[in-house]
Amino acid sequence: MEKETKAYLYVLTCADGSLYTGYTTDLKKRLATHQKGKGAKYTKSRLPVELLYFETFSDKSSALKAESQFKKKTRKQKLAYIAEKSTPLDLDSFL
Repeated sequence: MEKETKAYLYVLTCADGSLYTGYTTDLKKRLATHQKGKGAKYTKSRLPVELLYFETFSDKSSALKAESQFKKKTRKQKLAYIAEKSTPLDLDSFL
């Protein structure tokens, strides 16, 4: 049986106000990569980016499914989802 690894769905706010959604197994490392302009072509031209939201999953497959579903939402739906799910300690306790 495979050892399950934590995975994260994350949402960034880009300098132009747009949102970027992704998944990773190492959130701190992925954020640092984005900030260096190496995380994704989309965010490279929209620096700096800021972590707006993240969710933790028990495995990569669950995180990828959540990412796919999240990306299908409109911006308004994404922001409503984040507002509903977020707590003030989410980001502060992780970073």
